[in-house]
Amino acid sequence: MVLPSLSDDRESPPPAASAYIALANGAYASSDLTRGPWHPDHQHGGPPIALVARSIERAAAALELTHVARLTANLLRPIPIAELAVEVQTDYAGRNVAHFSARLHAGGKEVARFTAVAQREAKLDMPADLPGHPLPQAPRSVEQSPPERFPFSKKTTGYQDLIDSRIAQGVFFRGPSAVWFRLRYPLIAGEAPSALQRVAVAADSGNGISAILDFHRYIFVNSDLTINLLRKAQGEWICIDARTLLGPDGGGLAESRIFDAEGLVGRATQSLAIRLRE
Repeated sequence: MVLPSLSDDRESPPPAASAYIALANGAYASSDLTRGPWHPDHQHGGPPIALVARSIERAAAALELTHVARLTANLLRPIPIAELAVEVQTDYAGRNVAHFSARLHAGGKEVARFTAVAQREAKLDMPADLPGHPLPQAPRSVEQSPPERFPFSKKTTGYQDLIDSRIAQGVFFRGPSAVWFRLRYPLIAGEAPSALQRVAVAADSGNGISAILDFHRYIFVNSDLTINLLRKAQGEWICIDARTLLGPDGGGLAESRIFDAEGLVGRATQSLAIRLRE
């Protein structure tokens, strides 16, 4: 989830070289590049979700299941910029599909819980005239989309420094919009991010980029994120085409289409809890 904050003309200090550093004890040290907009000590949801996705896809790959078709993150409490530990469990493994669960811990507390479905990949020849195909494309290509920095404070390093962003449609935080995302730094020091990790870093921003309420009057935090993927994303750039829908009793839904340069990759949803600021 993203939220704009007041900015000034001062640039942020030089950021770290990656979002996380793998430690000898199996945990991960978080850098300032993970900082979100809600609180200076808390992470944006995208990087830690991607961190857990990395562990899940490694567990799946050990079973020769190389496509993570669904990832659900339940965000239990704010995730601090601190040392994180990931636990992954295989709940069921068949020949072609496996189900996984995972937990993310910080400071001795469980901060997020996950489930995922992974599938075996097999090349298939599909009919050329299927309804709804070829798959939809992003509103504009990366090359046609102007660069624009996330309008967060320039006084501190954070998520806005971890990613490059380009506007494919709409305006940041003013209703339905589509934004291209690219990681400027590795998720883990010394590693190239996978397709799933690149998607996860971007997908949690759907709620923020499509915001329709006044940030100074309302809080609308997402308590979860579900990503469904029909194929692996290709290339560095991921487009999130998002809109926010609100119910009458404090509930809401942010829904996103996910694209790469070749077309639709999948969809994401976030449940929103709407409250007036005190």
